[in-house]
Amino acid sequence: MMSDLITPSLGIMNLQQVPRKFQLSRVTPSEDLAFFIRHFWIVRWDLRGQEPYEQHVIPNPCVNLIVEPGRTAIYGPGKEKYGHYLEGQGCVFGVKFKPGGFYPFVGRAVSDMQLSPLSVRSVFDVDPLALETAMFAAEDEQGMVALMEQMIRLKLPGRDAQVTFINEIIDFINEQPDVTKVDALCDRFGVNKRTLQRLFDHYVGVSPKWVIKLARIQNAAEATDVSVKPNWSKLSMDLGYHDQSHFIKDFKSITGQTPDEYARQAQ
Repeated sequence: MMSDLITPSLGIMNLQQVPRKFQLSRVTPSEDLAFFIRHFWIVRWDLRGQEPYEQHVIPNPCVNLIVEPGRTAIYGPGKEKYGHYLEGQGCVFGVKFKPGGFYPFVGRAVSDMQLSPLSVRSVFDVDPLALETAMFAAEDEQGMVALMEQMIRLKLPGRDAQVTFINEIIDFINEQPDVTKVDALCDRFGVNKRTLQRLFDHYVGVSPKWVIKLARIQNAAEATDVSVKPNWSKLSMDLGYHDQSHFIKDFKSITGQTPDEYARQAQ
């Protein structure tokens, strides 16, 4: 297993603020779990004597199991940015499943999780309070990961070929910024449009159209984080937008801000 700082941002808005406010690291899962899990992530902060801080995150097409005092649960993909309020001193541990990687554990549409998160008890037969106590009593991050891996292995399902197929599609979307329509995915992977939409609804929890939009906006946000003065016209064209107003509308629908507002906050 390997621990490192997350780079690129992986959806963390205004990434340059992170070292000043909290530490974010990830740990690669063991080989037998890597089919289902992208990585484990740990957030630690110590803001004692400082103002509270709210960190915003752009949504992603992944299910997350989050261990946090009083809020431990399994959360489906969101469609809008969300914030986490940090104050005092604390730690949160998370499991980021690969897109589609959580479906084999439950065998039900992940889109249903849009309405409410799942209890770890209902999926892994573990009391959330007992899990929190054990997790935050661990000596280090490796101990936390070992505890979580042990819990997951007890309910590990068989490998599902559809998970591999879905990740091939999403990797293609992320690697090809000129892909702007679901029809292009259907042609590339030889699948019916309705079948693809149903597959994403069940396994991923969001539509392939939304994943395409998200990939482009996240690329734009990350480019903004490292640019002093972004060229919005060029950036929108590079991301496949033929109309800058459409780009601005999509950007705000995901981040809650216009590109200019986001850039000013980043500076």
